[in-house]
Amino acid sequence: MSNPNVDDYIKQGVYGAKETKPEERREFLGTLRERVVIALKQSQVLEDCVYEEVENAIKSSIGAKLYLNGHLDYAYLSKYIKVANTYKMEYTMVTNKDYVSEIGLLVAYGHAIEKAEIFVSKNKETEDQQQTEKKGLFSSLGSLFKK
Repeated sequence: MSNPNVDDYIKQGVYGAKETKPEERREFLGTLRERVVIALKQSQVLEDCVYEEVENAIKSSIGAKLYLNGHLDYAYLSKYIKVANTYKMEYTMVTNKDYVSEIGLLVAYGHAIEKAEIFVSKNKETEDQQQTEKKGLFSSLGSLFKK
């Protein structure tokens, strides 16, 4: 790698420091996928309960940081901020004016950990409720056609 020259310093001053994987950083709230311990979609953060998997990750990921999507209302994020405060985890709100990530929050380290599965599946209670609604719809349709 060559030594930086005056043009490099001028470009950095005008455009900012070169950033690796800018698309990935936009999607993962300013960090990289390889650093993520756990992530929730925005729709999951909007649910009333705190995901147990996220609380456990906050509790056990010493030295990691909680990243919160700043496009979400604080009322939805505050329950996770309380959990982070309880376990003394640093957190940051990330708002990108040019891009809105579908990720609502994530816990990540400052270094790569390469965890295979980072997304939490839908809340079990929500899944059960959706299954019940589907069964109810199909049974009422079935009884309609039996007549």
